[in-house]
Order: sequence, then structure tokens, then C-alpha cells
Amino acid sequence: MTYATLADRAAIENETPWSDRNMPVTTYQQLTKTMEAHGGRPAITFQLLSDPKSKSETLSWRELHEQVCQTANLFRSLGIGENDVVAYLLPNSTETILTYLGGQIAGVVNPINPLLDAEHIAGILRDTGAKALVTLKAFPKTDIAQKAAQAVAMAPNVKTVVEVDLVRHLSGLKKLIVPLIRPKVEVTHSAAVIDFTSSVARQPRKLTFADSTGDRVAALFHTGGTTGLPKVAQHRYSGIIYNAWLGARLLFKETDVQICPLPMFHVFAAIVSLGASLGSGAQVVFPTPAGYRGDGVFDNFWKLVERYKVTFMITVPTAIAALMQRPVNADISSLKLAFCGSAPLPVELYRRFEEAAKVTICEGYGLTEATCLVSINPPDGQKKIGSIGFPFPYTDVKIMDHVTHEECATDVIGEICVSNPGVSMGSTYTEAAKNKDLYYPGPLSQTQYLRTGDLGRIDADGYVWITGRAKDLIIRSGHNIDPAEIEEALAGHPAVAFAGAIGQPDSYAGELPCAYVELVKDATVTVEELLTFAKDRIHERAAHPKHLEILPELPKTAVGKIFKPDLRKLAIKRVYNAALAEAGLAVQVTDVIEDKKLGLVACVAQADGVTEDQVATVLGAHTRPWRWA
Repeated sequence: MTYATLADRAAIENETPWSDRNMPVTTYQQLTKTMEAHGGRPAITFQLLSDPKSKSETLSWRELHEQVCQTANLFRSLGIGENDVVAYLLPNSTETILTYLGGQIAGVVNPINPLLDAEHIAGILRDTGAKALVTLKAFPKTDIAQKAAQAVAMAPNVKTVVEVDLVRHLSGLKKLIVPLIRPKVEVTHSAAVIDFTSSVARQPRKLTFADSTGDRVAALFHTGGTTGLPKVAQHRYSGIIYNAWLGARLLFKETDVQICPLPMFHVFAAIVSLGASLGSGAQVVFPTPAGYRGDGVFDNFWKLVERYKVTFMITVPTAIAALMQRPVNADISSLKLAFCGSAPLPVELYRRFEEAAKVTICEGYGLTEATCLVSINPPDGQKKIGSIGFPFPYTDVKIMDHVTHEECATDVIGEICVSNPGVSMGSTYTEAAKNKDLYYPGPLSQTQYLRTGDLGRIDADGYVWITGRAKDLIIRSGHNIDPAEIEEALAGHPAVAFAGAIGQPDSYAGELPCAYVELVKDATVTVEELLTFAKDRIHERAAHPKHLEILPELPKTAVGKIFKPDLRKLAIKRVYNAALAEAGLAVQVTDVIEDKKLGLVACVAQADGVTEDQVATVLGAHTRPWRWA
């Protein structure tokens, strides 16, 4: 059936309660079911280089099943039981897929962002108690192997390091040269080091141990991951299977081909894209280890779509912005839809993409804490640009007033709260203390809802709109940045009395880190000195402030807390006025106001000779709306 309206959603739910659906219980059962239905069809494809004619590797569902079983058997042989953790610090590759699936069959898999520094990687390894780490063997143009060695030295719980050598994906002279120029890695840890490919190959192609008999925690995904020690969210088989079912029921068929240039340490790639194929039998193409960040991927993207006859592309706003700077230089007639998530998509960028690629974008919404998928603009129905569509079947979204704890009326802004099979009430995070006050309406209610920290509203048609974030997180290109680390770094300077960090609008990244400071009385310091001071103390480059401003006094609440909405208004006004000036438009934002339905709105003073379309073209590249003053 099509999925176009709320009536379609209701019809699916009315078929039977979710608990009565005859669903696979474990990842192994789901993989086996798909293998038995589509064994000879292609499952995953990986190519190391972005050239559309370069070498690639494709596994059928039968081959994937066999190699996942071998990988799971290896992990069991290394002492990974059902409750033990195997972590991976890897870019995308065939081996990453095998580790992700095999890890959650043998034990609990823990993907880690390779862009983190060694200290934070070690912190996650210690927090999860990982017994084994799968990572790269030293390879040119990446420091993952070096960081992994440093991290394991700080995480003595890791007893085995399993190395993936990407050389096997090369061909010709490169395959001969790369081993000769392999970077050196200083190893100071005592963990055993083994080779992934040869170790897996020695294992039987069928499971040598009994599969789990029921639902359990199967994956640990850290949230955010660009700064600070992230929270670790627990994913159960039931949530993973729910996401796979959504992909099969509503989105894909076995004849479809996804292209997913997103990292496998993120839920969008692992739970949504790969998960949807796990349920439907669709093929997933992973171009280059770094995905969209890989050399030449944007330049060759449309040719890769043509090569694999891609029907669905998985993307994020920053990738769309980059693609719009390049011509559509290939036959992409196979492409049906683009699924976009991770951050709000500016309206102007949405329109430019649809006009250039002749492909419709479906914006959706999910979060790590809910095992991802929550809502989508319906593939076959009306897509309200700027909204995140309406909830998936068996997902209930409520907008709650954080003061009264009551549900908000239509179009009234409150906190977005979610209940679905992917939400583990009471055990969302590994640390019990972090689950406190995470649910509405509270422990006395039979039905609870996960508090997402996002502010939004539901319109009269049932579509959900995000208007802000209660958590104050800065979302840069889909990555969560905790403003506290920026603030703490700046507060360490003797001249700084107070510091407030926010996300300022950016037409490419959605938001960029921005900081405002108030100085100690009679202190003197330059902006450049503060930026240098902060950068030396902030671990991740993505969190370095792109703008810093010294104010006479920061806006504060009655109890002395920095009032960030006023800082956001300052940033919106500054960024929008700079964009208008750069475009040569003789108009300015005179005020930024709080709208009950839209959140923060920029008010532009009208001027002769400047049209609404001209202003919309410039400001439409940002996610915050505007209106005439």
C-alpha cells in the first residue's frame, strides 16, 4: 500500500497491535529471514575510491549472512558473550558492516566516531567496558590506527585489537605501493593484535553458538560525539527490528538500491539505511570509507548514482548544499527520492535541489535515544517543506508543556516527546542517573514518553515542526556539539567572567559554534587572544567558535543564568544582515522576535527596489524564518 496520509498510518496500525506482529526477535533472525527470501540478490556494495569505474566489492545476502556468521564466531572466540561489548573505530567498509552485524549477534556492538580524539575514544571504551576493538591497520591519509593505539593504552579493559587492512580493496600499483608507505604506529598497550580478514576466514560459515532467545541490548551508540564525553544510548533488538520493518513496509523493495555516503558510527547509516535494507532486501552502496567526506565523492556522486542505478539517496543538508555547487552530469533517471535528516533543511536549498536533480526530498526525524526513526514527510503524500512530516506507524508524538506537564494544543510550541518500539523507557542511557527526568509525564503514568529536548509543534494536519532545542545543543552538519565545553574553555581565561555558547545560523552547516563573553571588571583581552585560548582547550576542531564577541554584559535570567535566546537573536541579526549586504540588498534585519508558532523570526525592514523573492533567496538558505517588519 502507499504511505501518503494519516489515514494510511491508521490503517496499518489497525491491522494488528505491534506486539502481535510476527516479527523476528533478534538481528540474526532478521538477517536469516532476508537471506532466505533474497539470497542471490546484492546486499551491500563498497568501493574504496570515488571513481565510478574503480574496483568495488558486492556481497549477496547469502554471502553477507555467511560472513556475518564468521565474524560473530570470531568475536565469541575472543570471549565476547551476550552481555560483552565489542567496539569498532572504523570508516565505512565491508568489514565495518560485518563488525556491526556480527557484533550485535555475538554480543553488544559499540560504534565509535573516528573523528574523536584519543582521550574521548578511550573514555567511551572504558564507559562501555569493551573487551575488543575493531579498528584500522595503519593506512595513508588517516590517523585512526594511531588514535586507536593511544586510546587502547588508556583503556586496559580492551584485551584484543582486531585490525582491518584496507589494502585488500586496492588494485594495481596502489596495492603494491601502500604497504611500503604505511605510516608507523607507536603501540604502548598490552592488548593482543590480530588481523580481521584472516581471522574471520578461519571461522565456520554458520553460527557455532546458540542465538539469543529473546530481546536484549544489542548496540551502544554514543550521542553527539564531537565534544565532551558523550552519553551512551542502549539499543535493543526490538528497536532495531522496528526500524527494519519500517524500511520494508513503507520505503523499500528488494529491487531498490540505496546510496549511503554517511558514517556507520551514526544511527542514520546503521539503523536507518542499513537497517531498512536488512528488512527489505534492498541493496546499499557505501562509496569510499569517508562517505560524503571522501576525496572526489561530490564530484563523482551523480556518476555513482548512474553506475549502480540508485533509486534512493540518503543525505543531509550539508551534502545537498555541496552537490548544488556541481552539475548533474550523469543519467540519474533511476533516482526516485532523496531521504534527508540529521538537521533542518533550509527551504531555499530544498527548492534548488528539486529543480536541479528533478528528485523529491523527504525530510524525516529521528534520534539516537529512540533507536532513530520517529517521523517522515510521507513518500507518496504531501510534503510540507520545513516540517518533519507525521509519525511513523506505532510511533506516538506528543508536544508537552514543560511547566504544566500537560499536552499542548494544536500549533502551540512545547517539547517533542516520543513513544514507540524503539524507546526503552527507563533504560535509554547506560548510566541510570542520566535517565532521571528523561520521560513524561512521570513514573506514576502507565504510558511514558521520551523527552527529546527538541521544541516543536503539531499543526492541524498532524505534521510536526521543530522550532528550537530545549537542550541548547549546537548541531553542526548533523553532529551534536555541547556548548558547555566551549563555555568551560573560555571561562578558564582570567579575563572572562561569563561565557555563553550557541549555534549561529549557517547556510551550509545549519549551525556553527558562536560564543559571547562578559569580561571581569577592568580586564582587557582581545577577541583573537580568546579564540586562541579556547581552541587550545577544545578537543574537537568542529567545536571551535567561528565567531566570538565581547559584550559589556551578557543577558541573564533573574537567577543569574545566561539567557541564550537573546544571544541567538544577536547572532541571527548579525548573520542575516551580513548575508543581505553580501547579496547587495539594501535592507536589514531590525529585530528578531519570538513567534508562538515559528520560534525565532527575523524581521526585515522593507525598502524600495527590494522584493520579497530577493530576500527569500538570500535568507531561505538558513533554517530560521523571516518576515517583513
